[in-house]
Amino acid sequence: MNKAIETKNLSKSYGELKAVDRVRLSVETGTIFGLLGPNGAGKTTLISMLVTMRKPTSGKAKVNGFDVEKEAGRVRESIGIVFQGQSLDDELTAKENLEMHAAMYNVPKGERGKRIEAMIKLVGLEKQLGKEVKTFSGGMKRRLEIARGLVHHPKILFLDEPTIGLDPQTRAGIWQHIKKLNKEKGITIILTTHYMDEADRVCGKIAIIDYGKIIAAGSPKQLKNELGGDVVSIKCREPEKCKKLLENFGWVKDAVKHNGMVNIRVEKGEEKIPKILAAIGKQGIKVESASLRKPSLDDVFIYYTGRTIREQEA
Repeated sequence: MNKAIETKNLSKSYGELKAVDRVRLSVETGTIFGLLGPNGAGKTTLISMLVTMRKPTSGKAKVNGFDVEKEAGRVRESIGIVFQGQSLDDELTAKENLEMHAAMYNVPKGERGKRIEAMIKLVGLEKQLGKEVKTFSGGMKRRLEIARGLVHHPKILFLDEPTIGLDPQTRAGIWQHIKKLNKEKGITIILTTHYMDEADRVCGKIAIIDYGKIIAAGSPKQLKNELGGDVVSIKCREPEKCKKLLENFGWVKDAVKHNGMVNIRVEKGEEKIPKILAAIGKQGIKVESASLRKPSLDDVFIYYTGRTIREQEA
């Protein structure tokens, strides 16, 4: 399969700080690929180099077969971008925003109307086409930005935190539209996010980035299967004491304390729960609840980094 993106030892440094550190990445054409990690992990810097907004300090990168440094113009022509911050003109209508973008990308005048109509229908904003953007909700603005990024028919659409700051219902709607355009238009989607559960549902492949390095990559299912075992979550009055106690058992693969909970990973969790509760009870620690589940992408992140995304952000 053709590669939409290929990087080799791609790096970006600011003095002694390595924002992106020798990243090797390969993204197949037509996939939804997620870059997961906390704020400051290097996601946005990596995307900025791929869309030619920042020059690499070292290494190579190709987007749609074009070198990001030597063929920057060809790269820009073949991609669409939805930035993390809102970049629409609130005083213009939705149609005027799209027309301005189409003109900037030299879309022929005779085609602009049809393309705008098709893209606005794709994101479900037909009734808002003639309305000023300042009257739109946050979710509607996000959908309009996605439509704008598609007007010039890019092969790759970059989405930098497309649902940040939106309520859960609106986020679900945005992801639905993203999956729809990928399926119907065959566009490669590159998105950054720190919502692990959403990436699990949407992305065909993911890469986890931390401190500028890719620390794990594969399909969500593959990464969770590689982790293996079950996760037992214990809510108790003394989580730190509980964590230290459970870490001493040889059959406990790892234990992480977060938000008053202790999550431990074990094989055959249903058989281990009685032993866990008995051991905690002997130490006089009161258990409020216990649950069993399969590993999530959050657990994968914890395994590779030693912390959750929320802890890293804090």
